[in-house]
Amino acid sequence: MTLADIATISGKGGLFKILKPSKSGVILESMDDAKTKLVATAHHKLSVLNEISIYTTTKEGTVPLEDVLKKIYAEFGDDLGLDGNAENAELKSFMKAVLPEYDDNRVYVSDIKKLVRWYGILRTEAPEIFTQENTKEADNA
Repeated sequence: MTLADIATISGKGGLFKILKPSKSGVILESMDDAKTKLVATAHHKLSVLNEISIYTTTKEGTVPLEDVLKKIYAEFGDDLGLDGNAENAELKSFMKAVLPEYDDNRVYVSDIKKLVRWYGILRTEAPEIFTQENTKEADNA
């Protein structure tokens, strides 16, 4: 599984595995214990994880989510030392440690909370994402 196989839906917590297209949208399965299936239609705001980036103050302006997740894995492994309910200052400090050049004016605490929660889900449900060699090159081949 790669980040191209996983999506998030605005207004719904958690992450969803993309199963297959349907006539009216895309069939998704929640990446939690319930494994709830749903059809995301045109009125859902669906974002595929490999298309998400984090704002930075660098010339490029963003860093792909995949790069940030792999950096978190390299530095923290399975123990982040915090969860999505941590204090705002602690979450910002964590983000600064992972990505010192993140844009703290455009990356909100709620975004960092999502990142931490998503990291936990991905470590449990799709650990291969963190050990795959550069999947962008594999996708382009």
